[in-house]
Amino acid sequence: MKLPIYQVDAFTDQLFGGNPAAICPLNEWLSDELMQKIAVENNLAETAFFVKTNTGYKLRWFTPEYEIDLCGHATLASAHIIYTELGYTGNEIHFETVKAGTLIVKKDGDKYSMDFPSRPAERAELPDGLIEALGMKAPLEVFRARDYMLVYESEYDIRAASPDFARLAKIPTVGVIITAPGIAVDFVSRFFAPAASINEDPVTGSAHCNLIPYWADKLGKNDLHAYQLSARKGELWCKLNSDRVLMAGKAVTFLRGEIYL
Repeated sequence: MKLPIYQVDAFTDQLFGGNPAAICPLNEWLSDELMQKIAVENNLAETAFFVKTNTGYKLRWFTPEYEIDLCGHATLASAHIIYTELGYTGNEIHFETVKAGTLIVKKDGDKYSMDFPSRPAERAELPDGLIEALGMKAPLEVFRARDYMLVYESEYDIRAASPDFARLAKIPTVGVIITAPGIAVDFVSRFFAPAASINEDPVTGSAHCNLIPYWADKLGKNDLHAYQLSARKGELWCKLNSDRVLMAGKAVTFLRGEIYL
């Protein structure tokens, strides 16, 4: 059996920038075990699988370690492939997911705009060992939803972080977000998830479900421009819309291929 596979750099308009995702269109679901093995073989932050339905597509995401509940960059990358490779011409795509509900992606010029659930984080206590694992000073504020979110004073704090990933992987969380006001944009961030075999994620849509409501409230505006300051760097145009967040970004196709099973 042969399956198509694509690799897309999401939240960028440059190859080798943004966040790479593997995309596998399917006619019907493979077993969970086989999809997990494909994700391990791809060894990217996420591999997305989707199946066409009468109203859109069912979508699932796998890290090299496990199936994840929400992934922004692989959703954007999936929409990019549906528009550019599969001949889709509609105004928007509806992705049905098990844990995140229906996600809507619209084509907006050279960007893809994603409608995701807002996930405001709640104030939390620092877990033992987190600051030491990050190699940073104490943050101004600490929050948690799925992931811990630590707020710092300046972009320079975020750039200077140099985590010990072995120690960070022992913290009981999927991931850790660090964020601060930006110099050229409204806010910046980085995201670490070594427990999911992702030491540093280049661009993290799901983290912005926490970041957008926080910074919209902090800065007193709903339209926000953001950078994720990984080595590959990502750019997002964001908007808070009640209990939803809109994230727009660009994407470029890196490869087209086939999987032989």
